[in-house]
Amino acid sequence: MLLKKQTVWLLTMLSLVVVLSVYYVTSDPAKNDLVTGGKEEAAGEMAASDKDMKVITEASGDEAFETIRMEVQDKRSKEISDLTAQVASPDLTAEEKNELYTKMQDLSALETKEKTLESLIKTLGYEDALVRTENNEMLITVKAKEHTRKDAARILQVVREEIGTNTVATVVFQTN
Repeated sequence: MLLKKQTVWLLTMLSLVVVLSVYYVTSDPAKNDLVTGGKEEAAGEMAASDKDMKVITEASGDEAFETIRMEVQDKRSKEISDLTAQVASPDLTAEEKNELYTKMQDLSALETKEKTLESLIKTLGYEDALVRTENNEMLITVKAKEHTRKDAARILQVVREEIGTNTVATVVFQTN
């Protein structure tokens, strides 16, 4: 009975994540803006300084990283929901269900490791970092103005300290 309660709970949580993800992706960004009338606001918008424009440009430059993050997250969410559907199948044995559940936990752990590495790399002084795993290889893209081989070695050292020495990792620098 406990396994059934856990399965129902897991399916409920995963379906909630999927619904919220779909809502977030399909929602109109204009709805989230607070619109207030008045000539003061319109005049203030037209008088935006160069500094404000630079911030907007930098944000749009980071859209590539965010797009890739969303694609990876969507792919993983689909994998987890597929695994969840398989776990719910009455045709599988308890051992097979445990293997599928372990795969789901591994996917969640991998996502956590990637986010942790992104944070650690950013603390090294880089503008942004994108860490993703494909075919058992960790791909690291770092946004930096300047870079050297020593910088790449330092990033690889951080990855190996966090993940392990057997990890195959590739570091790519993206310059502005």
